[in-house]
Amino acid sequence: MGPAAPAPVGARALLGARDVRLLFAARVVRMAAYGGLSVVLVLYLTAIGLDGFRVGVVLAATLLGDALISLLLTTRADRFGRRRTLLVGAALVLLAGVVFAVTTDFWVIVVSATIGVLSPSGNEVGPFLAVEQASLSHVVGDERRTTAFGWYTVAGALATATGTLVAGLGVQSLLHAGAATTDAYRMVIVAYAVSGVALAAIFALLTPAIEVPAPSHASRLGLHRSRGTVARLSALFALDAFAGGFVIQSLVSYWFATRWGLEPAVLGGVLFVANVLAAGSALAATWLAHRIGLVETMVYTHLPSNVLLMLVPLMPTAWLAVAVWFLRMSISQMDVPTRQSYTMAVVAPDERSAAAGITGIARTVGVGLSPFVAAPLAASVAYASVPFFIAGSLKIVYDLLVYRGFRHVRPPEERAPRG
Repeated sequence: MGPAAPAPVGARALLGARDVRLLFAARVVRMAAYGGLSVVLVLYLTAIGLDGFRVGVVLAATLLGDALISLLLTTRADRFGRRRTLLVGAALVLLAGVVFAVTTDFWVIVVSATIGVLSPSGNEVGPFLAVEQASLSHVVGDERRTTAFGWYTVAGALATATGTLVAGLGVQSLLHAGAATTDAYRMVIVAYAVSGVALAAIFALLTPAIEVPAPSHASRLGLHRSRGTVARLSALFALDAFAGGFVIQSLVSYWFATRWGLEPAVLGGVLFVANVLAAGSALAATWLAHRIGLVETMVYTHLPSNVLLMLVPLMPTAWLAVAVWFLRMSISQMDVPTRQSYTMAVVAPDERSAAAGITGIARTVGVGLSPFVAAPLAASVAYASVPFFIAGSLKIVYDLLVYRGFRHVRPPEERAPRG
């Protein structure tokens, strides 16, 4: 293990820089909008007359388009300009929200879903995460990077939960007031479009401090000296995400409902608590990473989390299963800010946007493939618990490969002994 980095700073000190405050504000606005949209998007598409097949086409177009847009923008962001790239992303949020709100034409919706930025899952999409991580790394420096990513993760998780809650309550209030179902859903779509305007206003205030000199020798993917490192990390992150796709939140919810008969209101409470615990684990990760190192935190917390994941379906009662799930979620996300921080640390500053974008797309592809296998298993009586074992086993393999391949590749803050 390498020498530990200095102790993490507090949130107030971290947010002292103007660009950091703006990037955090953008994260909160965007994730709240994503959370709200995830509640009503499929319901809205159904309400305007799309059948299940066409809804599936729209969602597929959204995921494919977001991946392509992310690849196009993030691999050029350090040359085109990070602020400009973020403004383009904000414009694509606005475009998608406006088109979805004003038309019911299927093909127009498909096109806008492909070229616009929408999040049907409530998770990050588009170029924002990669470019903001690169910008944060540049502004806060090596010693504060992991702490910044920890708070950044927490801010996003809490914003998503808040957006989901507000959207649900807002739609319910409109329906009780006599609004048509479609109109109630459409108001959330309109709010999503407005978030694009808010994002543009925030990004317009960013200073040149987030930029790096345009690389003169980068490849088409925006990388030069770190191409091998990014390729290895992408392959590993894709494996981890593929494993995680077997236990995405909707499938876990379905398992608790069919295995133990938990009602929707109870499931909502269980998932809310689980997400809050996961958010808190991100902050714990920053404390631990400053003491034992980024790679060690990624691996040492992820391994027991995966063991707990495989124990969930072995519990004899519903509430023991819920308790183990809570315990698992309380440490499951400790690798997220550390993984993101490590990726930014081991590439050159003018490769960071591209590296974050490429590894993020690898994760998107990985998590998008496994539900094709996991969903049929979850729907069967005999094999409903199998996804937990597949996910846990594959994630353990991922942990061991990360430790083997990168335990000697140290970020700058861990390379030199502290004086």
